[in-house]
Amino acid sequence: MSEQTSCALILLAAGASTRMGRPKQLLPIQGRPLLRHVAEAALAAPVSPLIIVLGAHAAEIAPCLNGLPVQVVVHAAWAEGMGASLRAGMEALARCQPEPECVVIALADQPDFSAGHIAQLIATQQATGRPIVASAQGTVRGPPVLFTKKFYPALRALRGDTGARSLLQTHVHEVATVTLPPAPDLDTPADYAAYLSRTGSSTSGPAA
Repeated sequence: MSEQTSCALILLAAGASTRMGRPKQLLPIQGRPLLRHVAEAALAAPVSPLIIVLGAHAAEIAPCLNGLPVQVVVHAAWAEGMGASLRAGMEALARCQPEPECVVIALADQPDFSAGHIAQLIATQQATGRPIVASAQGTVRGPPVLFTKKFYPALRALRGDTGARSLLQTHVHEVATVTLPPAPDLDTPADYAAYLSRTGSSTSGPAA
């Protein structure tokens, strides 16, 4: 990757999966845990480093990432909410030298995450010069979202459960978008069953 396109990726995977009833990071997807499935897709994108923020069930989840060239951050205060977990990822990014010029914020419960989509976010930022490039499903803008360095201070100032979505709302005129095909997050057992049905996947294979 050239210096002109240096971009990191922070993958948020710290939640307790209360609605799923078990750690959704370990749900079998195509024969491997969901988190590893998403991490491997991220590693194929033009990003470095890949920072993965764990929190709830971290000791149980972390082994599914063994052997991958990722930086794992265990956020003890994960219960404060997504904003706090994102801040932990940004603090880890601050220790990278040189610091990448942009960062993509992504969620670990999006099984259709693709390297190609991340490349589109980066290309759109370069083409438009906009400091924020969000994924769009219809009129809804959300993750994965790219932010340039201009917004690093704001991302590091997030508290509690106030995630990056608030920045999309308050800086709407600085946001470009890339269309993301409909792909629900996996939040509940019904979401997971619907995903398996839609993709023709099975739960066979190792879960961790």
